[in-house]
Amino acid sequence: MDEWVLWILLAVALSVGEILNMSFFLAPFAVGALVAALTAALGLALGPSVAVFLLVSAVAFGGLRPIARRHLKAPPQIRTGTAALIGRSATVVQRVDNREGVGAVKLDGEVWSARGFDDDAVIEAGTRVQVIEIRGATALVSE
Repeated sequence: MDEWVLWILLAVALSVGEILNMSFFLAPFAVGALVAALTAALGLALGPSVAVFLLVSAVAFGGLRPIARRHLKAPPQIRTGTAALIGRSATVVQRVDNREGVGAVKLDGEVWSARGFDDDAVIEAGTRVQVIEIRGATALVSE
């Protein structure tokens, strides 16, 4: 089997390992193996191919890993729309009763139709609740 095929197999194995691991540790070595496969396909011997593998892996590791770590430490995306309402507190303005199909809460200054997150929950007016989920224009709430 040709050397370049072995380098390709190594690059694929390292790529699969990176996909399974998701630590961004094996990816630079996969890039190095891919470049080494190209040098081997051009006819260079094993020694120079190994040197290219080590050099490219070191450069890729030194250059790409800090970028990946910076992205991992980035703050989570700012939630907008109804997703931003989940976890907020609201005040029940109309008794919430799923069996009767009634209920409303005041959430961020707006009145929303509301249902209890638990099907058998009955929450009286004036009670502070947490928004668990938003389904359409209805807030699912819990005490």
